[in-house]
Amino acid sequence: MTTSKYKAVKTNGYASKKEAKRAHELALMARSGLISDLMEQVPYLLIPSHRNAFGKAERQCIYKADFVYIQDGKQVVEDCKGMRTPEYVIKRKLMLMVHGITILET
Repeated sequence: MTTSKYKAVKTNGYASKKEAKRAHELALMARSGLISDLMEQVPYLLIPSHRNAFGKAERQCIYKADFVYIQDGKQVVEDCKGMRTPEYVIKRKLMLMVHGITILET
């Protein structure tokens, strides 16, 4: 059992117990037909790689959604949050600005 710096305990291959529990819930919802097209750890490009004014390479910035699925005909991008880090808040805002996607936080 591994603990992150925010005290999340890795469980069944997921970053936290909360995420593992939510994955199980979503799998049951998918089996019962309440949701479809369930995917995990879906990457979204927020800022492409580029070179700065001095020619130094800047790496791309990616947001990885914990879960993406279709519910009632609409795509849902979901993130299991125990703690909102400053980095996550910026990426959440970039998701809305770049992709027009509001992240569901559970």
